[in-house]
Parts: sequence; structure tokens; C-alpha cells
Amino acid sequence: MGLLEGAMRDGFMATNLEFAINWARESSMWPMTFGLACCAIEMMATGAPRYDIDRFGAGAFRATPRQADLMIVAGTVNLKMAERVRRLYNQMPDPKFVIAMGACTCGGGPYYKYGYNVAKGVDLIVPVDVYVPGCPPRPEALLEGLMRVQDKVRKMRDLTKGQPDGPLLPARTGGVRLPPELADPAKAVEFLVANKERAKPVKA
Repeated sequence: MGLLEGAMRDGFMATNLEFAINWARESSMWPMTFGLACCAIEMMATGAPRYDIDRFGAGAFRATPRQADLMIVAGTVNLKMAERVRRLYNQMPDPKFVIAMGACTCGGGPYYKYGYNVAKGVDLIVPVDVYVPGCPPRPEALLEGLMRVQDKVRKMRDLTKGQPDGPLLPARTGGVRLPPELADPAKAVEFLVANKERAKPVKA
């Protein structure tokens, strides 16, 4: 029986309500069906029989944010998509958690310097609980990120007195650090003009 072995000798088990609620939450995480780019293929592989994310209680991918409590942002977040990501996050019921999956999601990835249309990290749009770096990360890495979210749920103390009024949300410190050629507006214009010239096709 493992965890419950010897705990029900007299036909009952004593625990506290907070532990029971957290155990139910961590054992039934419902991710949202939400893939943006190539990392979504690895997320689908994690839900397949070989890796079987369902053994962690997180196999019920929901098609609506109103029934999900875990958002796995898998793939590149474009600025056009940022508003939709935030809207979906706001529609999820509390408590809700976010996993940033992949290098593009965590900080822009290979598009950090030249991808003018790519958000430099999804944590500028929604608060992120766990980062899973990689390009793309393996399914084992996503399972590790899920277990770290479960650790966070296990430590939640919603009913204990003396807790802060609002939820403890991670905050990104500082602004986006741009490369030197883009930090100064004058240099940025020169860089963009030169980049546009380099992109012109070479005449034969």
C-alpha cells in the first residue's frame, strides 16, 4: 500500500483538510490543449503511451480554459499571439499554473536578436511557475516540470491563518535586455537598415 500502509488499521485515517485538497489538486492537474509551435510535438509525445503523462494525473487535456488549471506554453509566442495567451490565462479558474516549455517560450530562443515579432519570454505576458528549457525539451523534461508544479501545489497553504491576502506570483525583475546594437534607438535604426540591405537578393 505504500503511503497508506498501516494508516487505516482502525478503518479510518486522520489528516487535515489542507493536505487533502492539495493532494487532490496535484493528482488531477488538467492541462489545456494549447500548442503554439514545434515544442507542441514533444508535448503530444509526453501524452502518448510511451511516456504516459496520465500516470501523474495530468492526462486529461481540456479543450477549454474554463476546465483547465495548467497552461503548458509549448512553442514560440509571437506578439500577435500574446494577447490571446493572456486572454486564455485569464479565463482559467484559480488556482492556475503555467509551464514555459522550450527556449523560445522561456526567453525568445534563437529569435531573441532578430525576431522582431517574437515575445522575449512568455513571463512578460503571464506569470510562469516552472521553466523547461531546451530546443525542443525532451518529454522527460516536461514530466520533470510537471512534478515541480506538483511540488508547488503540495506546499500551498490556502486555509492556514497568517498567509498573505493575494497569491504569491513570480515577477520578472527588470526589463528586456536588448543586445548592444538594439539598446540605443539611433544604433537600432542603423542596425535595422543594414539588416534590410543584407536581406536584399543579390543580382546575378
